[in-house]
Amino acid sequence: MRKRQKRIERKRVTPAAKLGKMETTSWGHVANWYHDHVSENDDTYHEKIIKPNLLRVLGDVRGKHVLDVACGQGFFSRAVASAGARMTGIDIAAPLIALAKKQGPPDISYIVASAERIALPDTSFDAAICVLALQNIKDLSGTLAQISHLLKSGGSFTIVLNHPAFRIPRHSQWGFDPDANVQFRRLDAYLSESAHQIRMHPGSAPDVITMSYHRPLQLYMKELAKHGFALSALEEWISHRMSEKGPRAAAEDRARKEFPLFLMLSARKVT
Repeated sequence: MRKRQKRIERKRVTPAAKLGKMETTSWGHVANWYHDHVSENDDTYHEKIIKPNLLRVLGDVRGKHVLDVACGQGFFSRAVASAGARMTGIDIAAPLIALAKKQGPPDISYIVASAERIALPDTSFDAAICVLALQNIKDLSGTLAQISHLLKSGGSFTIVLNHPAFRIPRHSQWGFDPDANVQFRRLDAYLSESAHQIRMHPGSAPDVITMSYHRPLQLYMKELAKHGFALSALEEWISHRMSEKGPRAAAEDRARKEFPLFLMLSARKVT
C-alpha cells in the first residue's frame, strides 16, 4: 500500500511552472477515461462509498428539483434521479455533457456551463450537490455565490471532497514504521492554500493534466457562511477496500479505517 500510494501522489502532481499549454480545470479532455472509470458496474469509490452515502445524506428527494454542479458524465445525477428527484446537471466540459445526455434518461436536463455562471432562474432548486469537483474549481467564492442564488431558502447543498486534511497534493503521503508495525499518514502542509497540476495518465499521456486546489477546512466554512449557508452535517468516509495478505496487511487495513478518503459537508441556505 505504501509504495503504490506514494507512486500515485508523486507522479500525478507536477508544479505549475513545469507544465504549460494543457492546463485546465475542465475534465473535457479526459471525458472518455473518466466515463470508463466511474462505470456503475466497477468496484470504484464512486459506486461503493460515495453513491450510497450521498443518497443516505440527501434523504427523501422524491419530487425535489436538484442541481448537480460539475456533474461530469452524469453518474450522480442518474443516481439521485433514480431516487425520485428532478435533476439538472451542469458542467463546463461539453464532451462530458454529451456523454451524460447519451447515457440518459431523457428527463434529466444537462447544460454546458461553468459553476460560477449558471444561466438558470434564482431560487429554482430545492437542493444542490457537488461531488468530487469543488476541489477542481478555481473560483470557490463565485461558485458558492451562484449556488446560493439558485437555491430556495432552506435548500440544502451537499459537498463531497477528497479529504482536505489527509489528501493534499504534494504534501501528504503514506509512511510505515516497522518497529511499531504502524502505517501512518505524513502531512507536510495543511493551512496554506495551494494549486497543483494533476497528471491524469502519468505513463501513457504525461501532458494531459487538470488542476486541483487545496484549501483548509476553515476556508470552506468561511466561504459557506459568507454566501448564506449554515453547516448542518459533516461526515468522513473511509475506503471499502482491504489489503491482500502480507506482513503489512493488518497495519494497512487499520490505517484505512483511521484516515478517511472523503469529507462530506451538508449546508442549508439560511439567508
